[in-house]
Amino acid sequence: MFGEGDPHSDLMFVGEAPGYHEDQQGRPFVGQAGKLLEQLLGTIGLTREQVYIANVLKSRPPDNRDPRPDEIEACRPYLLRQVELIAPRVVCTLGNFATKLLSGAQTGITRVHGSPQRTSIGTRELYLYPIFHPAAALYTPAMLDTLKQDFLRLPEVLGLPLGADPVAVDDVAPAARPVMPQPPFGGPAEQLGLF
Repeated sequence: MFGEGDPHSDLMFVGEAPGYHEDQQGRPFVGQAGKLLEQLLGTIGLTREQVYIANVLKSRPPDNRDPRPDEIEACRPYLLRQVELIAPRVVCTLGNFATKLLSGAQTGITRVHGSPQRTSIGTRELYLYPIFHPAAALYTPAMLDTLKQDFLRLPEVLGLPLGADPVAVDDVAPAARPVMPQPPFGGPAEQLGLF
């Protein structure tokens, strides 16, 4: 299962690995976590068809266990190539595995969620925006509010300039923050008729 969605989207989500329902249907994020992801997308005026959704692992680990380092390494080139081809402005990593892989750091999601990081993946400059995995919010309801708040900041992150210096959303003057981002080449906001 390689991914699904708009191949020209400015926003790409990367989760951990397919689960039971994803494995059965051959599509990413179609179980309960996927339903929550769709609801969260709706809060910012988007649908799953307007973003690109992928996972670190391209197949389900046995017994739904955590991905092993050798499995992550085997799938890494495919994910990096997906990012190159989709060329999003923002990659929203869902949980620890995607965040650690794409940031190159071992800092856990609890410490970095909601903080955009300007980075390069291959030849692409983009923002990495780590948030909790929707499945974590299903198991820990107190985490749901944090996930919602981080999600509501996505339009601001999409609107950040890809300048020479890293910048956090809080460092951008409110007047300089667009309500919805201006996509460079026909991204989700344009498809919604906002521009």
